[in-house]
Amino acid sequence: MKALVLAAGYGERLRPLTETTPKPLLEVGGRPLIQYPLAMLRTAGIRDVAINLHHLGARLQQALGDGGALGLAITYAPEPILAGTGGPLLGLRDYFANDPFFIINGDTIIDLDLNQVVEQHRARRALATMVLRASTDPDGYSRIEADASGRIGRMRLLRRRGEYDDFAPSTPAAALAPYMFCGVMLCDPRILTMLPDAAPFSLVREVLAPAVADGAMVQGFIHQGFFRTVDDLASYAALRAEFGAAPPELQHVRGL
Repeated sequence: MKALVLAAGYGERLRPLTETTPKPLLEVGGRPLIQYPLAMLRTAGIRDVAINLHHLGARLQQALGDGGALGLAITYAPEPILAGTGGPLLGLRDYFANDPFFIINGDTIIDLDLNQVVEQHRARRALATMVLRASTDPDGYSRIEADASGRIGRMRLLRRRGEYDDFAPSTPAAALAPYMFCGVMLCDPRILTMLPDAAPFSLVREVLAPAVADGAMVQGFIHQGFFRTVDDLASYAALRAEFGAAPPELQHVRGL
């Protein structure tokens, strides 16, 4: 199994820091942000990782090298023009071939056992399994709604704060609970046959949300443990302070 770690964005809400340092290399807890998802992948036995590059991509490539120091084999996927969250897959079809693969945001710290996600994904024979959690800011994020079994029956994708585009079957399940997406998903290789012809595009908005509306099996894995993401300067400062005062015990960074 392989993975794609998304690391190409500008990190605009973290300026001026990201004018000289790519967001995934910003330090938290004595290591760059991107090292957390990479360590999580390694802990799950996933060694082959692709990383997309655009803004200050050479800095990222210089910092991580071939991945050997982290126990990984890194393949870089440069983007002359930003390709969105789904666009990198167009050039990685042969890399992922016929096996399921993870897509993980490079700015997310989550204490998650990826093997449990794999187990549920296979048991449900899902097109994709999205890691979800309860939202503390329902109006600030897209709402991914799932039934008691975790099957996603509706996506309300954020257009602007408090305004959404709805994707659901014509007769959606009656009992759905809202969650937010944690930036980790496992995709069946069937996804690679469903991509738009050209980038940029969002994998969730342009592939998975229409699939949910068509009744496809898109699964949610509900996570209740540690989760942090860096959205802006305030959240970055808060996260650094949290790690400085009481570093969380994260299973995948022990011994690093």
